[in-house]
Amino acid sequence: MSTDDPRERQHVVHVPGSRRARLTPAPGTREEPVPADEGDLEAETGPNDERMRREKPPHY
Repeated sequence: MSTDDPRERQHVVHVPGSRRARLTPAPGTREEPVPADEGDLEAETGPNDERMRREKPPHY
């Protein structure tokens, strides 16, 4: 797998009507996240997590 091959690299795709461009998926990855990965973030909790989720920042 050579990084010099343009078919094996990400490409910038210009989205009509949008100010932002997007990248194509990297080789060997999928476009959408795996649902099992999203649940891992909630597993890591700390002693102040519940209070921080209830409070709103002052600019809201």
